[in-house]
Amino acid sequence: MTIAILALQGAFAEHQQMLQCMGVDSFFVRNLNDWKREKDGLIIPGGESTAIMRIIRDEALFDPVREAILSGLPVLGTCAGLIMLDGEHLGTMSIRVRRNAYGRQLGSFHTVGGFGGIGAVPMTFIRAPYIESVSDGVEVLSVVDGHIVAAKQGNQLVTAFHPELNGDTRIHEYFLSMMGGM
Repeated sequence: MTIAILALQGAFAEHQQMLQCMGVDSFFVRNLNDWKREKDGLIIPGGESTAIMRIIRDEALFDPVREAILSGLPVLGTCAGLIMLDGEHLGTMSIRVRRNAYGRQLGSFHTVGGFGGIGAVPMTFIRAPYIESVSDGVEVLSVVDGHIVAAKQGNQLVTAFHPELNGDTRIHEYFLSMMGGM
């Protein structure tokens, strides 16, 4: 199994380190040539969604990434990656997102919360969004303080928090299980 990690900006190296610890191959996608490599899934990491969106368009990745997700490529979007999948960005997931919902950097926090099918997991929120609403077909997986912070729709899994910043591999395992791995 090989996972592509969108490495345009943000916490992409941390996802690769997590996958390496799990014995899963991965590679960075920085341009269209990288994107053309064989892959079983995609991770869109946290970072700055405006910057990621600009670069994804500049590198001619917008349409190929969107089409691959809509065609069934499994994707994990964390923090800004969650925002990237909403209706105002790549438009592949039926969610409405509130950006920077927890405020500035000083509003960042760590907690432990329930995650559907896994149990309690560590959650690190950094200038995090949350999901304001979901449409039919979207499964809510986690709610913290009354806000949706993780959801799944078909082949798409999103978290408002950064699972790659903790030693707990269960969110990544959940993602890999969507591809028949782990």
